[in-house]
Amino acid sequence: MRDARLLAVWCPDWPVVAACTATGTSQHVPVAVLDGNEIVSTSAVARAEGIRRAMRKRMAESMCPELVTFEHDPQRDARFFEPVAAAVEELAPGIEVVQPGLVAVPARGPVGYFKSAEQAAERIVDHIAAQTNVEAQVGVADSLFAATKAAHRNVIVPPNRTAEFLRPLGVHELDAPELVDLLRRLGLKTLGAFADVPENAVASRFGGPATRQHRLARGLPERPLDKRRPAPELAVAETFDDPVDRIDSAAFAAKILSERLHENLANRGLACTRLGIHARTENDEELHRVWRAAEPLTPRGIADRVRWQLDGWLTRERLTSGIRTLTLEPVEVVNGTALQLGLWGHDDERAVRALLHVQGLLGPDGVLTPVLDGGRGPREQVRLVPWGDERVPLQNPDHPWPGRLTRAPATLADDPAELRDAAGDEVGVTGRLELTARPKSLVVNGKAQEVTAWAGPWPVDERWWAPDPHRAARIQVQTPDQAFLLIRRDQRWFLEGVYD
Repeated sequence: MRDARLLAVWCPDWPVVAACTATGTSQHVPVAVLDGNEIVSTSAVARAEGIRRAMRKRMAESMCPELVTFEHDPQRDARFFEPVAAAVEELAPGIEVVQPGLVAVPARGPVGYFKSAEQAAERIVDHIAAQTNVEAQVGVADSLFAATKAAHRNVIVPPNRTAEFLRPLGVHELDAPELVDLLRRLGLKTLGAFADVPENAVASRFGGPATRQHRLARGLPERPLDKRRPAPELAVAETFDDPVDRIDSAAFAAKILSERLHENLANRGLACTRLGIHARTENDEELHRVWRAAEPLTPRGIADRVRWQLDGWLTRERLTSGIRTLTLEPVEVVNGTALQLGLWGHDDERAVRALLHVQGLLGPDGVLTPVLDGGRGPREQVRLVPWGDERVPLQNPDHPWPGRLTRAPATLADDPAELRDAAGDEVGVTGRLELTARPKSLVVNGKAQEVTAWAGPWPVDERWWAPDPHRAARIQVQTPDQAFLLIRRDQRWFLEGVYD
């Protein structure tokens, strides 16, 4: 699919719509979807109450006590979006799913058939509403980024006017929070101001990822039109002895086949940016969908999209039999070093190729990298993610975290422990955060050690506003050989970590 003149179909607040549909919740109440403790999507009623994206759950609940919240679930979003995608495809064949809630299609087909972009948009929106009872908006522009922003505003951008349309929009429209923050501090508050900066200056000052965002701000395609045409042998297929008709079986099949596709690409130094998913049922029903990604797909990204699509087909389609054959085809590929890996960047291509190969052999979870996260406890402060996935903290580590450990233990644990006094009785913690007795011994995994010193306890008091607040206490304990971090919760001691 060419980037020029795209028609984008966008369903507002899709994570909220999917969550409400799955649970039978009315969309006329304040609803928010959370990723961790951060709001990622809200209903119109919630926004009227002042609830916004990126707001913390605690603040949102204090502003709107009746707020209904759901956890973010991409698989649920994809499953309930499949009927919408199918409805669009009935009028505009050749769609590509960008993400649940957003599809794109070359504008030439529907615009030519319905005589104008305005009539095509109106027919598509009406058809979606009639088939799925879902509200949708359409945008048309000369690039996917611009078409998406146009769909957010229900606008048809005239040909060759994309840069003009984007120019007054704020830089927050870019999906790059760190870059947006930097641009604002530099006084570049609109996409037009950012676009006016020379491309070579952006590349030398900010690097490759910012150069891509600069192209978007200028109304250019997200990647130059020099992608390789994938060789037919890169596709992978699997015929199942027992047709796949359950979600758990589909998830397993998605993971195995995705790893094979990634290994095929990694061995040739390639990465996939558009993924074709084909399925044939036992009764010869044909299913096909293309997923489009702004960045080269990681192994986890491939597996997720395949799993989401199979879930949508098995759950929402009226299939007469299970899936017999599954084929994954890289519709578009780029150089594998385009994958932003967050360890060496583009400086060491040998390391990039080696780790891609290892991950192709071991699967997406075979190579992990740490991400420094926000939180008070040691388990919250470091998180492991599959190598190649976006290394973005779930919570800002630079925010103030009262009670946060200044020095985390080198080894993490979660084992039952006993802290006893000289008489052999358990040492507890009072409501005033005082120990009930002087610790004399520590027992972990049946081994008792003498306690020579300790520090604490100090509180771990979280969700104090909720009906079920989380209260605990930590203490550091020194023995002749080692130092330990203990936490007391639910009237029991647990070993949380061991210091070097």
